[in-house]
Amino acid sequence: MTTTTERPILTRAGIAQRLAEAARPFIGGDLPVRLQVWDGSIAGPADAPLVVLRSPDALRRLLWHPGELGAAQAYVTGDLDVPEQDGWDLDSVLTHAFAVGQERGLAGVRRSPGAFVNALRAAAGLGVLGLPPKLPASQARVKGRLHSAIRDRRAISHHYDLSNEFYSLVLDPAMAYSCGYHETPDATLEQAQRAKLDLVCRKLGLEPGMRMLDVGCGWGSLSLHAAEHFGAQVTGVTIAAEQKKFIDARIAERGLGDRVEIRLQDYRSVPEKDHFDAVGSLEMGEHVGEANYPTYVDVLRRAVKPGGRVLVQQMSRSGRQGGRHPGGGPFIESFIAPDMHMRPVGETVAHLEHGGLEVRDVHGLREHYVQTVAGWLERFETNLPRLTELVGEEVVRVWRLYLVGGSMAFRDGRMGVDQILMVRPGAVHTLPAKRAW
Repeated sequence: MTTTTERPILTRAGIAQRLAEAARPFIGGDLPVRLQVWDGSIAGPADAPLVVLRSPDALRRLLWHPGELGAAQAYVTGDLDVPEQDGWDLDSVLTHAFAVGQERGLAGVRRSPGAFVNALRAAAGLGVLGLPPKLPASQARVKGRLHSAIRDRRAISHHYDLSNEFYSLVLDPAMAYSCGYHETPDATLEQAQRAKLDLVCRKLGLEPGMRMLDVGCGWGSLSLHAAEHFGAQVTGVTIAAEQKKFIDARIAERGLGDRVEIRLQDYRSVPEKDHFDAVGSLEMGEHVGEANYPTYVDVLRRAVKPGGRVLVQQMSRSGRQGGRHPGGGPFIESFIAPDMHMRPVGETVAHLEHGGLEVRDVHGLREHYVQTVAGWLERFETNLPRLTELVGEEVVRVWRLYLVGGSMAFRDGRMGVDQILMVRPGAVHTLPAKRAW
């Protein structure tokens, strides 16, 4: 015979109210949201945005991974939801939460042992203590020595080998997965990416017959554009097999086989020295890691001829050495780009100079990324049914959180992106004295 101990059924103010009280020391006061819990109980201001805890696993995830990571795990699995209603959406709810946190000065606040004891008691009373829930299937699991060639391939594969069709439904037709250049406020995503590629090629001074190296070529947007519209002879390198397959098909479709070669090759294995007239690398430097960045710079420098130009477009992050989370935060580091490393643009400039390149121009594009992500998010929502068929609901939720959170980071200045134009010393360069890009 088995016996069961029935838990008391709490009133409409029961579970939610107890959670609100237990959370007070951690959130600096009353709930800033209207909280609805799995039993239907509700707490919080009636005019605040609604946050729904659909399962006790939402709390278990937060107990095992307090803060951003636990909340992200709960959101992507659907244990926690932020339904759109009364003018609130995921962007405005997260913006509201960040604003409350800043207003209450929650960053870096240390809670008393008593607060943790009370929180654990509340969790025990609600029956949510126990083993951690299974990790979301979409969470990265990369192993091996940090930034070894094999680990880098796994980290890149986790994100970039998702599905070529998936990315084609989110990105512009050129498949440019980096910040666009919005020459006018109403420029479309396609126009902004075309303008960015033109801008990069002009800055590199490309002319017909010049040899260009594209380091971390993605789906080939720059490689194909430089060959097709500027007549360059292009070599692109990527470690993502699906990307190479995609670019090779486009090369064949456009008859560019005599002008573009794509290698499945780690940047560290690029053998050329003093060979290329120009080198471009768009949002690749974030993925090489802090310890390997000097190696990355050396590859750029030695691959280009003396006097040749090098352009790096790279994301930055505020705070010395990128602050507490140079990878972008627990969510990004766990679900999107494992092992990524960002830093303030000034520190990147110092790395490039120490590596033997002469920095000539630094062009900040932070606001352009807000507009670029808006274009991606619009295409994402438009194509949501097909995207869900391709990758499933959980990955779709990962991407919504990624796009919304990324837009906020650029909008609020926690992240930036810059084009850094350099020349290799040792010969006369051709940069014009007066530059109007």
